[in-house]
Amino acid sequence: MNLLIIGSGAREHTFAWKIHNSTHDVNIFMTNPNAGCLEIVTPLFIDTSNFDLLKESILSNSISLVLVGPEIPLIHGISDFISNDPQLARVKVIGPSKKGSMLEGSKEFAKQFMLRHNIPTASYRSFDKLNFDKGVEFINKNTPPYVLKADGPAAGKGVIIVNDIDDAIKNLKDMLLNSKFGKSSEKVIIEEFLTGIEMSCFVLFDGLNYIILPYAKDYKRVGEGDTGLNTGGMGSISPVNFLDMELKNKIEKQIIKPTINGLIKEKINYVGFIFIGLINVDGQPKVIEYNVRMGDPETQVVIPRIKNDFLDLLISCSNQNLDKVDLKMDSNYYTNVVLASGGYPEEYQKGLEITGLNEVEDSIIFHAGTNLSKDKIVTNGGRVLSVVSSSKTMNEALIKSYKNIDKIDFKGKVFRKDIGFDL
Repeated sequence: MNLLIIGSGAREHTFAWKIHNSTHDVNIFMTNPNAGCLEIVTPLFIDTSNFDLLKESILSNSISLVLVGPEIPLIHGISDFISNDPQLARVKVIGPSKKGSMLEGSKEFAKQFMLRHNIPTASYRSFDKLNFDKGVEFINKNTPPYVLKADGPAAGKGVIIVNDIDDAIKNLKDMLLNSKFGKSSEKVIIEEFLTGIEMSCFVLFDGLNYIILPYAKDYKRVGEGDTGLNTGGMGSISPVNFLDMELKNKIEKQIIKPTINGLIKEKINYVGFIFIGLINVDGQPKVIEYNVRMGDPETQVVIPRIKNDFLDLLISCSNQNLDKVDLKMDSNYYTNVVLASGGYPEEYQKGLEITGLNEVEDSIIFHAGTNLSKDKIVTNGGRVLSVVSSSKTMNEALIKSYKNIDKIDFKGKVFRKDIGFDL
C-alpha cells in the first residue's frame, strides 16, 4: 500500500513513525519532510498548495490513501479536490471537506455551529473593520480579561488575552485595521473569558461512526507559568489526571455527540480528526475552539499511547467502519517538551547545527523545524524538536525528557522547564 502524508512537522513525523511500525506492507510518502522523517519516508518535494502538482504525484506514485496533517490544505479544499477528480476516484482521504474545515477556518462559523446545536461555549460578538468603533464600544462595556481571536487560521497564535483595556483596543486595531494576522484577522471575535483548566479532546470520525482518542493537555504560552506570547505549543501531557469518568461522560454527552450529530444533520462531509479544545469550568466542560486535524504538540503524546495498528484505524476510518474498532490505550504517562529557537514565536534564526541527537536514550525525538545541510541536521523553524518520554508517572516521564534535553544542543535553544506544572 502506498500512503501519502501531507505536512512536514512533528505531528506528521509522529504519524509516519506510527505507520512505519504497522504490520501492513506500506510505503510512506511525505510532502517536504523534515530531517527526522527522511529516515522512514520517501520525500515528495512539491508545493502542496498546487493541487494539480499534487494530483500528478498521487497518480505517478500509485497513492491509495492520503492523510492530511495541517489545516491550511484542508481549509483550501484539498479533500474535495481529490474526492471530486475522476482520475483520483480510488484514492481515499483522511481529512474533512472544505465546508467541514470551516470549523477551524472561521471562528464565527464554529460559534454559530455550536449555537445551532446547543454546544456549551463562551458568549461572543464578532467585528470587522467597518464596525471597529462598535468593537471598541463593546470592549469599553465589558470587564477584563479581554479575549480577542482572529476569525481565520493563524498557526495557533491568533488568540490574544489581555487585562488592560487600552491593550485590548490597541490589539483590536492591530488586527482589524493593521492586518496583524493578514486575511485571518479581517474579522475578530471578542468573547467571554472563561476561568478553568484546559484540555484537548481528539475524535476520529468516519462520517457516521466515531472513536474518542486519548485526551491530552498542551501548553501554548512561551514562558513558564503560562506567561508570554502564545505559540503553536511548547509541550503536552497525556493522560490528563483531572479527567474523571463523570467529566468524560459530560464531554461526550454535551459536546462530542452534539458535534457529530450536527455534522451529520447538516450533511457536512467530514472524514478525519476533530480536535475539540475544552475548558473545565467548575466541573462543566465548554468548547474553546475546534480544529479539523490533530493538534501539535498533543499528537506526539496521543498517538504513541494508541496500542492499535494506526494504519488499521486509518483504513477503518476511510471505509466508514470505525464502529468495529476496539481502541486500546497505553495507561502510562507520555510527556512532550518542545525545543524551540531563541526568539520564537517572533523572529528567530534558521540553519543552526543541532548536536547530541545520537546520545538520546529512552525518549522519542520527533522533528518539527529541521533540515539537512551538508549531512548535518540544522534548525529550520520556530519549534525545532519534540522530546517525548513515557513512564508510570508524569514526573518520571518528564525527568527522562529533561535529561535528554541536556544532551541536545543548538544555539539559542529554549524550552519550558515547567511542563505539567498545573497537574
